[in-house]
Amino acid sequence: MSNPFIHPNVTDAMLQSVARKTDAVVNVLRAAASEFQPIAFASSMGPEDMVLTDLIQRHGIDIDIFTLDTGRLPAETYELMARADKHYGMRPVTFFPRHEAVEEYVRKHGVNGFYDSVELRKACCAMRKVEPLKRALAGKKAWITGMRAQQSATRAELPVRQFDESHDIEKFNPLSDWTERDVWVYIQSNQVPYNALHEQFYPSIGCQPCTRAISPGEDIRAGRWWWENPESKECGLHVKA
Repeated sequence: MSNPFIHPNVTDAMLQSVARKTDAVVNVLRAAASEFQPIAFASSMGPEDMVLTDLIQRHGIDIDIFTLDTGRLPAETYELMARADKHYGMRPVTFFPRHEAVEEYVRKHGVNGFYDSVELRKACCAMRKVEPLKRALAGKKAWITGMRAQQSATRAELPVRQFDESHDIEKFNPLSDWTERDVWVYIQSNQVPYNALHEQFYPSIGCQPCTRAISPGEDIRAGRWWWENPESKECGLHVKA
């Protein structure tokens, strides 16, 4: 069954609204790149990040693009990486977790120890995402994210620009006021590549063991760390110190 939410019946009004929001995002990206160099965009290959990748490449904005490979991503995410490489003729720099940390974690807690407690899940995220992100941002003056305020309770008050105390760096969230529909109107009208799992009701995709499909009416991030309360559903990449 096709997912109707990612195939919206696009109207002229919707296109005009997204066009206005797109102009605003491009202005934010250009201003950020002009004020801060070097600057980087952290792509998780999600739909929002594919929108930003498309805009950065389409408008030739001087922003580096990198991604984090946790080592436990779904096969469909790797397939998207390969398709995006060909589509845009560029390959983001990829950062991996330290193998020593992964080996120690598995020895102590097991290969799926993150299911046992919120603390162990966050420790896994810290090892596979947070530490590689610190290396990716080393020496950067600012970074761009694809976060949206509508995504979850932990992101409800999300500014377009903020100072990230955790990484001591300026941070921009250009899609903060975009809706899920805005994202998919842009993707469909601009032929932007996206993860095949979205067709199977996976609106938010992280590591394979920590992501499931959702049912109609569920929150869009209900499939991420589904065994936890909504208030704890962050991996540590976007939590203030």
